[in-house]
Amino acid sequence: MAETFEKELVIVLGGARSGKSSWALRYVEENYDSYLFIATAEALDNEMADRIRLHKLSRGSKWKLIEEPVKIVEALETKCAGVEAVLIDCLTVWLSNVLHRENGNQILSYQDRLLKMLSCKGQNIIIVANEVGAGIVPEHPLGREFRDLAGALNQKIAKPADKVVFMIAGLPMYLKGM
Repeated sequence: MAETFEKELVIVLGGARSGKSSWALRYVEENYDSYLFIATAEALDNEMADRIRLHKLSRGSKWKLIEEPVKIVEALETKCAGVEAVLIDCLTVWLSNVLHRENGNQILSYQDRLLKMLSCKGQNIIIVANEVGAGIVPEHPLGREFRDLAGALNQKIAKPADKVVFMIAGLPMYLKGM
């Protein structure tokens, strides 16, 4: 087992299929003895159900699992005791879930509650999020709003994070604390 860090916050950013989830899984497994995975994706169609099934298989049986599309703060507060580290995958999917369910009315409240929880660092938390600002400007207002919200949230979490990793083509670029 590698060196264990004291109550760290790590954010792993990257585009689709950049290797961010695989890197985060390895990082947690190499640095902690017990861990829990908070999955924010939902199987709303067959293709997504297959993706989720394959993702579960890739983690193996040592991982505890909570499937929570929206209430990740509550999950962190009440369901994560007894593990050294929690991996949240994916923060961008969570943001989309909140945006669609709350129509944007409560998005800042959800973000503020999450940021407050993360600032307490009561647990080692590793977060996977998409970097959505490197692509084209979305055609529709909701797409632009989502891109802006995701970029702002990534910045807000990267600021207090102990480590920030940017993944591209399966390779990590260490932006902070590595």
